[in-house]
Amino acid sequence: MGVFIFSLLFLIKIMEIRNIAIIAHVDHGKTTLVDALLKQSETDLGKSANQEQIMDSNELERERGITIFSKNASVQYQGVKINIIDTPGHADFGGEVERVLNMADGALLLVDAQEGPMPQTRFVLKKALAIGHKIIVVINKIDKPNARVNHVLEKVIELFMELGASDEQLNFPVVYASGKFGKAGLEPNLDSMSGIKPLFEKIIEYIPAPESDINAPLQMMIVSISYDNYKGKIGVGRIHKGKITNSQPIARITRESKITNHKAASLMAFTGLTKTEVNELLAGDIAIISGVENINIGDTIANAENPMPLPPIMVEKPTVKMIFSVNNSPFAGQEGEYCTSRNLKERLEKELDNDVALQVVQGKSTDEFIVSGRGELHLGILIEKMRRDGYELQASRPEVILMVRQAHHQTDKTTSSVDNAQNNLIPYNPEQGRREEENNKILEPAEDVWIEVPEQYSGAIIQKMSVRRGELKNMNVEHGIAYFHFFIPTRGLIGFRNELLLETKGLGIINSLFAGYFSKGPDLETNRRGSLIVHETGVTTAYGLLNAQERGVMFVGPGIKVYEGQVVGENAKTIDLVVHVCRQKQLTNFRAKTDAVTDDLIPPRQMSLEQCLEYVANDELVEITPKSIRIRKRVLKNSLRK
Repeated sequence: MGVFIFSLLFLIKIMEIRNIAIIAHVDHGKTTLVDALLKQSETDLGKSANQEQIMDSNELERERGITIFSKNASVQYQGVKINIIDTPGHADFGGEVERVLNMADGALLLVDAQEGPMPQTRFVLKKALAIGHKIIVVINKIDKPNARVNHVLEKVIELFMELGASDEQLNFPVVYASGKFGKAGLEPNLDSMSGIKPLFEKIIEYIPAPESDINAPLQMMIVSISYDNYKGKIGVGRIHKGKITNSQPIARITRESKITNHKAASLMAFTGLTKTEVNELLAGDIAIISGVENINIGDTIANAENPMPLPPIMVEKPTVKMIFSVNNSPFAGQEGEYCTSRNLKERLEKELDNDVALQVVQGKSTDEFIVSGRGELHLGILIEKMRRDGYELQASRPEVILMVRQAHHQTDKTTSSVDNAQNNLIPYNPEQGRREEENNKILEPAEDVWIEVPEQYSGAIIQKMSVRRGELKNMNVEHGIAYFHFFIPTRGLIGFRNELLLETKGLGIINSLFAGYFSKGPDLETNRRGSLIVHETGVTTAYGLLNAQERGVMFVGPGIKVYEGQVVGENAKTIDLVVHVCRQKQLTNFRAKTDAVTDDLIPPRQMSLEQCLEYVANDELVEITPKSIRIRKRVLKNSLRK
């Protein structure tokens, strides 16, 4: 009888937990809604209580307005602990999404009341439905003047059916909300709403409590890693079975099934946004442990006496690769703190601990590393983080990773399933003969692309996509906006985002989603642009730039230090041209009006890191330092390059 009461008490404790992931497309108000949930709960947020975008605490996330890293928080509501898992909205960070969804028992699907479900929503929702999560649909931003609540709800139902949702998952509850005003309700009437309470109630009512056996041996999967200056590496994960106590002997089972024994030096749980020391945590809760040396994502923390591993985390393969190398330009070492190959290798190895979707392989020399990721943005964010940490490096043009399917498996455009396309694939190595190429066995990644542009630019977009081997799947025009759906090889998409912005005067919107691996098509010739290259090392002058700008678009203004072989502009023609941007005006005894020189200068085009990575040709590199981003030729000497 006593054992029965003891088990019942444990069961009640488990029922007081809900684990939810929040799914949304970029800019659909996910972070703002989480702010409202945190502020209107019974949780002490301390100094963060008056901030906005509480969960997007990273500097890069605040600048770009997108969630890049998954994060955890917990709130208390009517005696129930709700663990909130914030997921990235961009498909390039799918590695984060796939890990953290394993910690949840259900999800909030956040959809914009005007735009409806978008491509990135489809990506994360597909993963959540496949795991079997129950979904609460939240139609957000109902305060928008052009909100189309009923239309959006129909589109959401269509999306669920298209992704193969079960009957139970299709019978989802709908909550209407305005994250900006911190209100939610079961009817789309903003005036009748008073707070976020209906959303809390629906979470407690609909999302199931964790189903776990507390009396079983401990099993916990590590899904993310962070570092503490005092505690070292700490692992975050959900306890699947059993319980864990402070200072308990535990076993660590690696992805290679190697078992080592440790002791849980510190046990913490999320309270609001902070980590709080606790003595014991039960199955179903999210735990943070330290004291396990070399702990990594995908490790199982198990009972020391009876260690049983959990199924490993499966992550889709990278699709794009770049070569990171040591900076060897004339200005190397002037702006960065870490410039050597050893520094570069250590930083990339540290990143591998936190990012399971990233792969790093030694290049042809000790100064080169082949870094593979899920897309241009994925690798661009990594480079941006490194330059902010004081690193100098050079990066090559992004290239797609070609694959070869093993002989007993076939693929064509009828097998468009991502999961099927990723099975039994090995990277194509051109150095091992061209037999696969002759037999048309080489596969390349392809993407579904959705583009929105004003109607007057639709002809130009169709023309540019067709040159890049894009197949038009669907097109419709509403209220002067043209909506396109293309199927295109990933290599055809590299460099297109920059072209889209220039072609549509910044009004174009593009979203892409990985579609799978398909037979490789003919080669593309998309980078038909010439560069304006510096003739000699020096400082740019207004006089020199005035002559050079007649040849094309400049990337630098006057008074900038440049070196021979640096790219300072885009040529109007498709050939490279050497220009004298450091030329001084010869002094004479005639008076001259100097204002005319600077007045006639056209402001240079400001190139962001992503734009530089898209711009560079195969014989060019992007030089990245904490203070500067430069484009340069691989061979700097003009005479040698000829």
